[in-house]
Amino acid sequence: MKYEATIGLETHVMQKTNTKMFCSCKYEYGAEPNTHVCPVCLGYPGALPVLNEKAIELCCKAGLLLGCEINPYSKWDRKNYFYPDMSKNYQISQYDQPLCLGGSLTVEVEGEMKTFSIERIHQEENAAKNTHAAGASLVDYNRAGTALMEIVSDPCMHSAADALAYMTALKQIMQYGGISDCDQEKGQMRSDVNVSVRPIGQKELGAKVEIKNMNSFAFIQQAIEYEIGRQIDVLERGGKVDQETRGFDPDRGETFIQRTKEDAHDYRYFPEPDLMPVKIAAEQVEQWRAELPELPAQRRARYVFELGLPEYDAGVLTADKTISDWFDETVLKSNNPKLISNMIMGKGMACINEIGSEKYFSTMTPTLSGEVVDLVANKTISNSAMNELIDILIEKKGGDPKRIVEEKGMAQVSDDSALEGWADEAIANNPKAVEEYKGGKPAAINSLMGQVMKASRGKANPGAVMQMLKKKLDG
Repeated sequence: MKYEATIGLETHVMQKTNTKMFCSCKYEYGAEPNTHVCPVCLGYPGALPVLNEKAIELCCKAGLLLGCEINPYSKWDRKNYFYPDMSKNYQISQYDQPLCLGGSLTVEVEGEMKTFSIERIHQEENAAKNTHAAGASLVDYNRAGTALMEIVSDPCMHSAADALAYMTALKQIMQYGGISDCDQEKGQMRSDVNVSVRPIGQKELGAKVEIKNMNSFAFIQQAIEYEIGRQIDVLERGGKVDQETRGFDPDRGETFIQRTKEDAHDYRYFPEPDLMPVKIAAEQVEQWRAELPELPAQRRARYVFELGLPEYDAGVLTADKTISDWFDETVLKSNNPKLISNMIMGKGMACINEIGSEKYFSTMTPTLSGEVVDLVANKTISNSAMNELIDILIEKKGGDPKRIVEEKGMAQVSDDSALEGWADEAIANNPKAVEEYKGGKPAAINSLMGQVMKASRGKANPGAVMQMLKKKLDG
């Protein structure tokens, strides 16, 4: 029997607000535990919550970016559960009337465009951070009460590849929109993954298994693939898949049972008595809509159709907002988009992987990078010399590219007399390559080209060298 998997994602995104959702405490990742707390976020009796207006704005803008309808009237609810990470024993959330309804996300999955529908986005407060050490569990309430929104997809995905493409696009949109940094290592983006399996042709969905708190795309992919296989195996053996909550063990690559899955009624939702409902005017929504930034898909299209970049380059550059912003600023300094793209995708990426993006971009600013690209564009230096120049600039934490090129003798040689000497030497020392070229193998000239570049220590102008060699061999 063949089976079909159905997948839905509940993605929690921490918003970029200066203070927490319902109090004035700030959130600072890595701060001394339990130092950014107050009676409200610690859940003291009688402490009253106050709405964070910026969080509401960011949640609604996220909804607009995803094509949601902004609910003109939404309210707050208490989600009751007992766990150390929620000191009040309830979480302020939204149940039946969230801020954002509907929406969708269109992405490319393995060469095919797919649209995944979104059920809702609701605003809530974050839980504290639990740390389980040997023989003890520690709780840091610095994170408790931070602004958190939950983006709930419909059960509309059918493979790990679908889920990965959806999550990647969602992360980019949240970053480009200024909603969140989505740093998964800092817990700013994590997902609960719902997986069910049913025989192909069966109308009703299979039992839903929820895999909790996944903060890595790689782990999400592994967990989905394992869980699909596990559920199919249970059904094939004549068993029944239970609705339950599971965790994921990355070391073993397996999911494991945590508890029987709760339904909504298990949380005993009821309206939050200490907060008024939120009413949002249509004029406010339109103002937020007007403030929305260019999204990754729009930026990719601009790079291709306005700047003439290949689609591959556009995809790589827009995958990271920091790199894409740097690229745009550098193009303003040096109008050579393809050369700038080559620089960041080649030497730039290598440096970023080695020293980190912060250190690289702090030195290779758009202004300095533009100066380097101009040296390549006007054929003052070769690509290999550009790579050497970037290494020097990073080591020195800046400098004058033109002066360094002059001092280090890195300038490209285009003088005909010098090139002719190297070309003659290469032709004389490589009779086999000459014979092959004249015998109808054009690629053989590349061997001669390599010899000239070696003799010139990379300083010869490649275009001029090729022209010189062809002139001598074809003459």
